[in-house]
Amino acid sequence: MKSSAKESVDQHHHLDGIGTPIVRSKLSRLGISRTQDLLLFFPLRYEDETQVFRISEAPERDLVQIEVTVVQAKVEFRPRRQLVVTVKDETDSVILRFLHFYPNQQRMLEVGTRIRVVGELRMGRQRLREMVHPRVKKIIENNPLPTTLTPVYPTTKGLSQASIRKAVAQAFTIADQSDTLLPSFLTELGLPSFSETVSMLHRPTPDVDSAVLRDSGGAFWGRISFDELLAQQLIMRKNYDKREQYSAPLMMPNAIEMKKFLDRLNFQLTRAQNRVLAEIQTDMAERVPMRRLLQGDVGSGKTVIAALAALQAIGSGYQVALMVPTEILSEQHFKKIEEWLTVLGITVERLTGSLTKKERSAVIEKIASGSAQFIVGTHALFQDDVVFKNLGLVIIDEQHRFGVKQRLALVGKGADRLNQTHQLMMSATPIPRSLAMSFFGDLDVSAIDELPPGRVPITTKLVSNSRREEVLQGVQETCHLGQQVYWVCPLIEESEVLQLETAIQTHETIQAQFPKLRIGIVHGRMKAQDKTAVMEKFSSGEINLLVATTVIEVGVDVPNATVMVIENAERMGLSQLHQLRGRIGRGACASTCILLYGPKLTDIARARLKIIYETIDGFEVAQADLQLRGPGEILGARQSGMPMLRYADIERDVLLLEAAKRLAPDFLAHHPKLAERHIDRWYGSREKYSEV
Repeated sequence: MKSSAKESVDQHHHLDGIGTPIVRSKLSRLGISRTQDLLLFFPLRYEDETQVFRISEAPERDLVQIEVTVVQAKVEFRPRRQLVVTVKDETDSVILRFLHFYPNQQRMLEVGTRIRVVGELRMGRQRLREMVHPRVKKIIENNPLPTTLTPVYPTTKGLSQASIRKAVAQAFTIADQSDTLLPSFLTELGLPSFSETVSMLHRPTPDVDSAVLRDSGGAFWGRISFDELLAQQLIMRKNYDKREQYSAPLMMPNAIEMKKFLDRLNFQLTRAQNRVLAEIQTDMAERVPMRRLLQGDVGSGKTVIAALAALQAIGSGYQVALMVPTEILSEQHFKKIEEWLTVLGITVERLTGSLTKKERSAVIEKIASGSAQFIVGTHALFQDDVVFKNLGLVIIDEQHRFGVKQRLALVGKGADRLNQTHQLMMSATPIPRSLAMSFFGDLDVSAIDELPPGRVPITTKLVSNSRREEVLQGVQETCHLGQQVYWVCPLIEESEVLQLETAIQTHETIQAQFPKLRIGIVHGRMKAQDKTAVMEKFSSGEINLLVATTVIEVGVDVPNATVMVIENAERMGLSQLHQLRGRIGRGACASTCILLYGPKLTDIARARLKIIYETIDGFEVAQADLQLRGPGEILGARQSGMPMLRYADIERDVLLLEAAKRLAPDFLAHHPKLAERHIDRWYGSREKYSEV
């Protein structure tokens, strides 16, 4: 193992001894700021420059290398200016064609010059074989052929492959390649050493089977995937253990108040709700800060669990903040929480961006004095002028909608250097097990995995847009029966304005066709109070049909709404379709979700519609979404709070992920220095991505 002095110098942010300042600047654009980063910056593919073909024996349309002599070089102007060079070896001749060239290239390709050329041979004009824009090197005396395959790396503007290869070669002489994994563990998993792995992936010899280099599930890529997953798990385990350094408010459940609350509900908690409530109550009754993610399908009853957790905190003398992503959702939650808790003598307030200056000041004053015990709000909750008297519990609904900094800003309202608030995050978009293990491993996870009894399953129908008139007639009949309908307009990603125009046009068209129906509209450009007013009319039954953009995706609860029509459903993601569908089926009547689709479906769109048609279980939908889109699109680095995985695939490498999760606690406990080196190798100072 190399000296610790060298380790401490090398492992930090610098590229001393690598290239010029300009090259280092360009490398930084690729996320490379240390010599270690270069070792973990792997090629996209490889080219074989270890052998030379005779022209007569070189295969066409494959990348080949030939050694030739220039016999003619001229600039032609038809059809455009280009450098045309004729070269030959002892077997045949070939044309080299350069559509873009510089004077120094012309000088290098003088008649009589011996060169090595790498490119694809194709049949060109006049039935002569040619190479277009090949790579050319002048043959220098005593310059042998390379003995390893030539790596081709991802690059950025102004950074040549030669510069990257030189930087990687320099990194091999400087960077630490000693192993951070114990030999016993490598043997158990059947993985090669770190130095052998990086050498193989950067400098493979031509006799290596190309499948070994491409096989993402093979031993060498398996070692890289495992190392990356282990670094991620170590960070999260450290983060999980870090909670032990902080204390949190001790909150004991009050059985009497809880019974009063439950007696007033017109339903009983499900077994799943009781199970997760017990987990949350246990967490809050301890001095260690709770960090729990509560997952539950649309309509599974997460809000009532949040209210019971709040009751425990408020009963212990602390304030509770519930942060939600939209004004509509804040209004829905506020009404429900107020209805449940004010009868128990608890003061519930709402803080959103739509309040007047006077209203906002009044709420902020109540929060500061402590007279506001439960505060429901949007992003407005974590503004600088909002000061809580004694915030003890933070609840974040639809947690994936908030960035890490936003979550920490609110949690920080009740924290100091030694004390932390309890934190409950909720999501109606269930997270597949492998994704939760990988990106939420620093949290405890609870799942409400059953729906309340009496919920009538939603029927999903796939209907071609050509049958739109049929759908409209069915919608009219539903409204005449006294039930209500959502009509969701297509998602037009390129233009919010176009989406708005479509919603307005749809509203006008349906209103003209059915003048006796009361039709409302909500969209993202409306003022918050106007959206709220329309939603209140829809909730009370004053509006029969609501035309909406996807602003109604979360939080809207209208039991009398039994039909949802989603236009151009093929444009939407699985999770979004499932969320929208969950807005209906909340009453006693049978409900139907109609997915209108256009004539031209991509394979992925067809797969999505098939899944949503066949599946109503949110956990199954989430698993399918992960397989279709991958974790990057579902989470995004901003949302997850962790750097995204570069090489590991949590579905393909689930066994490696489980092994990394199993190893991490023991590794930190018994080999802390090795663990720190392992984290540093992969993330360096980026470890601060993780949350506390």
